[in-house]
Amino acid sequence: MTAAMDELLGILDLEKLEHNLYRGRSPLLDWQRVFGGQTIAQALVAAQRTVDPDRHVHSLHGYFMRPGDTKVPIVYEVDRIRDGGSFTTRRVVAIQHGQAIFSLEASFQQDEVGLEHQVPMPQDVPGPDTLLSQRELLGKFGEAVPEGIKRYWERDRPIEMKPVMLKHYTSREKLEPKQNIWIRTTGPVPADRAIQAAVLAYLSDMTLLDTSTFAHGRAIFDRDIQAASLDHAMWFHRSHALDDWMLYTQDSPSTQGSRGFTRGSLFARDGTLIASVAQEGLIRLKRSPAE
Repeated sequence: MTAAMDELLGILDLEKLEHNLYRGRSPLLDWQRVFGGQTIAQALVAAQRTVDPDRHVHSLHGYFMRPGDTKVPIVYEVDRIRDGGSFTTRRVVAIQHGQAIFSLEASFQQDEVGLEHQVPMPQDVPGPDTLLSQRELLGKFGEAVPEGIKRYWERDRPIEMKPVMLKHYTSREKLEPKQNIWIRTTGPVPADRAIQAAVLAYLSDMTLLDTSTFAHGRAIFDRDIQAASLDHAMWFHRSHALDDWMLYTQDSPSTQGSRGFTRGSLFARDGTLIASVAQEGLIRLKRSPAE
């Protein structure tokens, strides 16, 4: 277990303040704002605390409204919308400085047997054992990697990633808006479906929005781009260990109106489809002072 992984599990253990009211904290890092995946995961944990443990999250939909402040706690207020015969629905609002910064709705269901199929995992993707880690990439291509990405890769994080394609990090070539990234946690996740779902939600927010910039030869770390997640949707299909490599396949069908839309699928190494993700984010070109 790495220190960063231990810290992630720590921030997901919310403090109960009152009935339907929970408090979470942020890691002690120099982030300018709260990572969106953290807010999604903590809001999901708050919702899970009010649901029968035999029911598991199958989908969530969230909206980001304000940047989160890393220096103060986040209060999560849960609305128990419905406890039905088959499904449970919860709404969660994340609050800082008296204002909502994020809202989430999640639906829960007890495991059932029924029809089953899944799309196959892409077959033409190099395996994770043949690729370099981000730290290894810095050692080999450090001079070509933009400073913002370099700082991000150098951090001690609970999630390890191995990108398949490097061109969008080191060039301004216009590329097909698709990417494949191998991703995993840097330590084991407890064998608890609720915690596993929260950690999966956390890592699902990584790298996704960047894919919408590829067709334009840009990256979200560019100084003239203002980028932020606007919403996040996720569907949980099958449970699987998170400390083994998963393939995160992503594509961006559209970017327009200063918004980029991206879809993602998370596959286990054995081809099991674990989850599907969709996100829209702000991709706004900043005007120079002379304009």
